[in-house]
Amino acid sequence: MRPVWIIDDDRSIRWVFEKTLSREEIPFKTFSSVQDALGALGSATPQVVVSDIRMPGGSGLDLLQRLKERHPHLPVIIMTAYSDLESAVAAFQGGAFEYLPKPFDVDHAVDLIRRAMDESLRQDDEAEVAEASPEILGQASSMQEVFRAIGRLTQSHATVLINGESGTGKELVARALHRHSPRGPKPFIAINTAAIPKELLESELFGHERGAFTGAQGMRRGRFEQAEGGTLFLDEIGDMPPDLQTRLLRVLSDGHFYRVGGHQPIKANVRIIAATHQDLEQRVKQGLFRDDLFHRLNVIRVRLPALRERREDIPLLARHFLARSARELGVETKRLSDAATKYLATHEFPGNVRQLENLCHWLTVMAPGVGVDLADLPPEFRPEQRVTTAQNWICALEHEAELALARGEHGIMPQMSRQFERALIAKALAHTGGRRIEASQLLGMGRNTLTRKIQELDIEARETPGE
Repeated sequence: MRPVWIIDDDRSIRWVFEKTLSREEIPFKTFSSVQDALGALGSATPQVVVSDIRMPGGSGLDLLQRLKERHPHLPVIIMTAYSDLESAVAAFQGGAFEYLPKPFDVDHAVDLIRRAMDESLRQDDEAEVAEASPEILGQASSMQEVFRAIGRLTQSHATVLINGESGTGKELVARALHRHSPRGPKPFIAINTAAIPKELLESELFGHERGAFTGAQGMRRGRFEQAEGGTLFLDEIGDMPPDLQTRLLRVLSDGHFYRVGGHQPIKANVRIIAATHQDLEQRVKQGLFRDDLFHRLNVIRVRLPALRERREDIPLLARHFLARSARELGVETKRLSDAATKYLATHEFPGNVRQLENLCHWLTVMAPGVGVDLADLPPEFRPEQRVTTAQNWICALEHEAELALARGEHGIMPQMSRQFERALIAKALAHTGGRRIEASQLLGMGRNTLTRKIQELDIEARETPGE
C-alpha cells in the first residue's frame, strides 16, 4: 500500500497527523508546501492526499487540480480553518473526496482517511482489471483447469468439443483456443446452428451456387470457406438436423465439401470447435445425434463449470463487468456493498456469467448511487426474506453460514454464536447508556452473567456510576 500524503504549512498539524497515523500503522509522508508535494509526485504516487487549502506559495485547490490531471481517481481530502461555503464548493467542484474543516476531531480525520484509502484501493483493483482486459476471468480451481486445457492446446489443430450450460462463456473459450493456436492470424467464424432455420443452415455452412434454389441469384460462399485457414465455431451442435450431421461428418472425414447445387469438391482447411449445453452421449442413445459424428467431434473435451460451481469468482467477475459497463457508458464505476456481494455469491444464476454481466450493466444504468446495496438490485434478484426486518437478518445469517460452509470452515457454531452475543450485548449497553442492570433486564439475563459476558467477549462498556 502506498503512503498517505499530508500537506500543510502548519508544523503542529503535521505533527498531529504524524503521531496519529503512526499509531494507526498507516504509512504516510508529510510536506510543508504544495511545491514540495508536486516535486515528489514526479517519482511517487500517494494512496490518499490530505491537503490544507490555503498555504504560502500555493493553494490546496491548485494542487487538487494538478493531482486530478495526473491521477483522476486519487482521493484528495481538503482541509481548512476557513469553514466557508465558497471553499467547500470549490473543493467539491474540483473533485475532492471530502472536505475537512479545522479544528477537526482526530478520530474523525482517521476514519475519513481510511474511507479514502478503501476507495483508492478499489480504484486500483478496477484499474488492474481494466488494464489486463482478460479474455476469461476465474480463480476457481475448475476454471484453472479450463485455462490449463487452453494452454496445452496452443500448438494443436485438434477438434475440440466444449460442454457447458448456456451463458458459461463457451464462445469465449473457443475464441481463446483460436487466438492462441497457430491459426490465430486467420479468421474465426462462429455460427449458432440452433438459431438458423433448417432450410437455410446448409447454405449458411457450405454456401450455394447460382440458381441452386429459388432466390439464389448468385454464388455465395458459406462459413466453411469464410473460415479458410482458421477456425469454424459450431455453437449448439447438439441441435444440428440429422441430414446436416451427415454432411458435416463427410467434411470431417475427407476434408472436402460441396456448395449447395455445386458439383466441384472444395477442400476445407478449417479447424472445428463445437459447443453444446446438451449431453451428446444421451442424444446419441436417443438416436438424435450420430454416434460417428460425436466421436469425430469428441477428440478433446473441455467442460465449462456453471457459475454456481465457482461462486468464489462472482465478486471478481462483478467488479470486471461493472468496470467495463462504466467505461462503455462513460460513467463512474458502481461498487457492490459487502452485503450485496455476499448475497450475489449465494445466488444460483441460472443464466450463468451472461446473467451476471447483464445484471452489472443494469446496475450501471439503473442504480441511483455509486454504492450498490441489496435494495438497489432489480426485483428478481432481491432476496424474498427482505419482506420483514426479522426475516432479513435471518437471511443474512443463513447466507453467512452458507459462505462459511462453502469455504470449508470448522467450528462455525461457537464463532457465530459469539458474534451474535457480542452484537446483542453491545447494542443493549449502547441503548441504556452503559447501565448494566437495565441492559441485563432487557436482554433477559442476570447482571453477573452480563458482566462475565462483557469480559469474555471483550466488549468495551462504560460502567455508569452507581451500577
